[in-house]
Amino acid sequence: MKWFLAFGAQILLIAITFATPARAQADFRVTLLGTGAPPPLPDRFGPATLVEAGDQKLLFDAGRGATIRLFQLKIPLRNVGPLFLTHFHSDHVSGIPDIWLSGWLGAPWARRTTPFHVIGPVGTKELMTNLERAYAADIRIRIADENYPPEGVAVISEEFQKEGIIYEKNGIRVIAFEVDHGDAIKPTYGYRIEYKGRTVVISGDTRFSENVIKYATGVDLLIHEVAAIRPELENDAQVRRVMAHHTSPQEAGRVFSRARPKLAAYTHFVLLARPNVPSVTFAELTAQTRETYDGPLEIGEDLMAFEIDENRVTVKRWPSSK
Repeated sequence: MKWFLAFGAQILLIAITFATPARAQADFRVTLLGTGAPPPLPDRFGPATLVEAGDQKLLFDAGRGATIRLFQLKIPLRNVGPLFLTHFHSDHVSGIPDIWLSGWLGAPWARRTTPFHVIGPVGTKELMTNLERAYAADIRIRIADENYPPEGVAVISEEFQKEGIIYEKNGIRVIAFEVDHGDAIKPTYGYRIEYKGRTVVISGDTRFSENVIKYATGVDLLIHEVAAIRPELENDAQVRRVMAHHTSPQEAGRVFSRARPKLAAYTHFVLLARPNVPSVTFAELTAQTRETYDGPLEIGEDLMAFEIDENRVTVKRWPSSK
């Protein structure tokens, strides 16, 4: 299904197709491995986004189930990295041990023989050092019993203290920028990924942020978090605390309207509910966004992929979402 969207002075072609397990290699491709939040939903795993550019496969956050999604894509875990962290909330890092340790195993989908590379804000080294301590017995046993190479389970942790270029290799540039996830939740970053004149921005977890607008203006793809509730929950104290750390659909629409990406896509859906109050529907979420934004928009799904050419963004849905 194809259509043309008039978008400012530019015409953008967005093609929507269905992906197949046999994946053709794309020059610049972004896949939403997990679009959920802390609730353990079977159809929306924890936050994780894969960016494939040239011969590299960069991973941004590693929430619950990221390893399973990579397996579904038939991507050997040894080929994934570095891992970039936005912040240290558990739903963004709980999948790290699985990717790290499972990727070291002897199966064809694993077999990492080089160190696991993690890049993130200050606190990344502490996190990874403590994980190495926690799994020391498993590592020791597998080296002795299964003769796995110690190099494949080693960890290289890099930290940055401020926004700027944090990674450059083979034409890929990754820029970290600060976002606002709340006064007590620091450090918290988003990422801008540049490759051959094309650009993707991942907001990370944030409230309405001028910095997201700054770094996302005119990009090909802006992937942004979102949170929404029904009016009946506005007086729930816990709900108010959560909502104070995220971006509403109307606020996200303001970000999109000012940044004017070629395509905006939602991920990390924080759609709070209670036993007697259902969550906001995706149709309602879209309608609320349309109050402040009239451009191209996708409601992200797990395994939804975006292939980015010079003037074309192709959206590919996983077959199970038909």
